[in-house]
Amino acid sequence: MDQEKIDEIILRVENLSKSFPGVLANDKISLDIRKGEIHCLLGENGAGKSTLAECLYGTYHPDSGKIIFKGEEVRLGSHQDAINLGIGMVHQHFQLVPPMTVMENIVAGTKHKGIGINIQSATRKVEEICRNYGLELPLKTIISRLPVGQQQWVEILKALYVGAEFLLLDEPTAVLTPQEIERFFSILTRMTRDGLSIILITHKLNEVMDISDRVTVLRKGKLIDTVDTADVTKESLARMMVGREVVFLITNEKIPPGETVLDIKDLRVVKEDNRETLKDINLRIRRKEIIGLAGVSGNGQKDLFDVIVGIQKIASGKIVLDGEDVSNFPPWAMMEKGIASIPQDRIGEGLLMEAPIYENLILGNQRSRRFRSGIFFNSKKIKAFSNDKLREFDVAAGSPIQRAETLSGGNLQKVIVAREFSQNPKFLLASQPTRGLDVGAIEYVHQCLLEQIGRASCRERV
Repeated sequence: MDQEKIDEIILRVENLSKSFPGVLANDKISLDIRKGEIHCLLGENGAGKSTLAECLYGTYHPDSGKIIFKGEEVRLGSHQDAINLGIGMVHQHFQLVPPMTVMENIVAGTKHKGIGINIQSATRKVEEICRNYGLELPLKTIISRLPVGQQQWVEILKALYVGAEFLLLDEPTAVLTPQEIERFFSILTRMTRDGLSIILITHKLNEVMDISDRVTVLRKGKLIDTVDTADVTKESLARMMVGREVVFLITNEKIPPGETVLDIKDLRVVKEDNRETLKDINLRIRRKEIIGLAGVSGNGQKDLFDVIVGIQKIASGKIVLDGEDVSNFPPWAMMEKGIASIPQDRIGEGLLMEAPIYENLILGNQRSRRFRSGIFFNSKKIKAFSNDKLREFDVAAGSPIQRAETLSGGNLQKVIVAREFSQNPKFLLASQPTRGLDVGAIEYVHQCLLEQIGRASCRERV
């Protein structure tokens, strides 16, 4: 980065604090962002990264401290205040309207002179932005038909369309393939050369080293340090992040697989619009083995997931679980037969965000005798179970009665993992099980996956 950009500070945060009931999320955070830099915000799940970003975007109001943007102190009362200043944000969970087209999502809520939006003029502006950065997006396509990688670019285009100079990206690579990440970073670098400044929140240390100019590390709501990326290593960042040495001691003992537990035969799926999304799929999974499903996003992985858990109907073929044909069984029946699942979209498919954590931890198993006394729920058993799982999976929550929506993305993922692992399933279907988790939590989940098939024991976390 040249000296002119080093000297120009676009945003400064001074002693910013933000608390929620029982949690001090940000404790006197101070940092500055230089014009044209990519500044990574690093920390464990629940360290306060997203809270800080939401304060800078006007979602939350800091309890104390200052936000200074382009040399002037600002008080952000809403997203619109931030957008008007030139601050944009792409959230970890996209804020798009699935039934609307790409263009409709980009221009929705924007201010225009006159009575309505000149869609032709808006389209030309978006097409120019796309050409400038080598993006190819079908602007007339319905959002729900796009793979998640392209949906992310729609979110970024929304910010660029209204003239963002400063961009907050919360876990932007969580939904991308390695090839998509490489291209994504290349385009981000081009954007910074045009003067855009970026805060990038990520747990992935390789990405921090590859893309950032500087790194700010948070731990338990406190700022640990801000460092030049060139002066640190992955190991030193991990140590700053978790407060200990991170050692990945995953023992993967090779053991022979058992008999077939899930057999998918000649599977074919046809969507409502007559699109054939799966054709002639044959897959056999045996006990005590982990099968990895690879492929570029949008090539049928989601449909295969939905078929196995009972959300999507099959046009032809069979799904056989432990010798029983379970084709087109509803989701509740698939769960009763022993299938557990970790969905890709934890908010849309995995959790009830307005419900308390304890309800989410027993979701799908609420009929189980382990949580009931006769026809009534046994609150004592549910509370004990919930507290055990919060402790075992290191979920940063004050109490099981907190609503799920108060948790960070990584902690939401831990709630799902804790719930599904606790079922002792015959078959576990996991889509991005470590998405949004920090290095310590990833280490633990990998251990537990191996423990589920008898290859390792989940060790105590330190």
